[in-house]
Amino acid sequence: MSIQVAVNGYGTIGKRVADAVALQPDMELIGVGKTRPNHEAELAIENGYPLYAAIEDRIDLFDEAGLELAGTVEEMVEAADIVVDACPSGIGADNKSLYEAHDTPALYQGGEDADLVDVSFNARGNFDEATGADHVRVVSCNTTGLSRLLAPLQEEYGVEKARVTLVRRGGDPAQTGRGPINDILPNPVSLPSHHGPDVNTIFPDLAIDTLGLKVPATLMHTHSVNVTLESTPDADAVRELLDEQTRTFLIPEGAGIDGAGALKEFAMDRGRPRADIWENCIWSESVSVEGSDLYLFQAIHQESDVVPENVDAIRAVLGTADAAESIERTNGTMEIGF
Repeated sequence: MSIQVAVNGYGTIGKRVADAVALQPDMELIGVGKTRPNHEAELAIENGYPLYAAIEDRIDLFDEAGLELAGTVEEMVEAADIVVDACPSGIGADNKSLYEAHDTPALYQGGEDADLVDVSFNARGNFDEATGADHVRVVSCNTTGLSRLLAPLQEEYGVEKARVTLVRRGGDPAQTGRGPINDILPNPVSLPSHHGPDVNTIFPDLAIDTLGLKVPATLMHTHSVNVTLESTPDADAVRELLDEQTRTFLIPEGAGIDGAGALKEFAMDRGRPRADIWENCIWSESVSVEGSDLYLFQAIHQESDVVPENVDAIRAVLGTADAAESIERTNGTMEIGF
């Protein structure tokens, strides 16, 4: 029998997770929750996804907009085997009591506090730790990207220390409330940024320092990475290792992809839905090793890299597949891998 999956919140992340769940042969998307009628609510109905009202007092608004509801979010949660909470940061914490009332396991996004949940999750880093958990947090886009990068490096070479400077987009393309902006901000100005401690929710013993800068861009985040390894591989060996990973894309030298804009164009040209890039994008020619110090640049698409992680977390929580099986299935259905 298929896993009955509910998605509460059908915005930037939720609509992408819903589409990904709908592709899975072992899952059924039983509905999505919205707080108000808008073009995304219309899209859900166009896609054949049952639409549920998150706030009962607003049911009339959906009726006035001509959008047919399947019921309330509480009814959706009650019918689900698991719910993916894709609501804005902080709302997931408010929803936790609803999920507990119906004894429905829940996944939350990286904007929620780590202490809200039983375990923070990354498919490549700690898949098995989520098995049987009631509340699991899929870590943020940047933490997901760093975990995917650091896991194979730790396994193959050992990591003495990771140092990362994150150049962060000011907002997503649709977040007009964050602009217009014309500035470059230390974010935060106090060190470290939250990303290092967040990586430690996946790898508790890993030494990592992170700094952040926010810039007036919407396309992607970019990481400047320096990892001191416990051994001294050459750059070609590191490239080969990273190229073997299923959710990292080594941008070939000579591809003419010099930044985030070109990466998004690359994704659009290859028919990616919403020009999504689920993989870490690592510039091959940036990979260099000086003694035991590895350096590289990678780009992270903040709107989409956590989507396959949510799909894998569903299987991890319910114990329906191991890490290798789930990652392979998700990658195959979503056609992950350039």
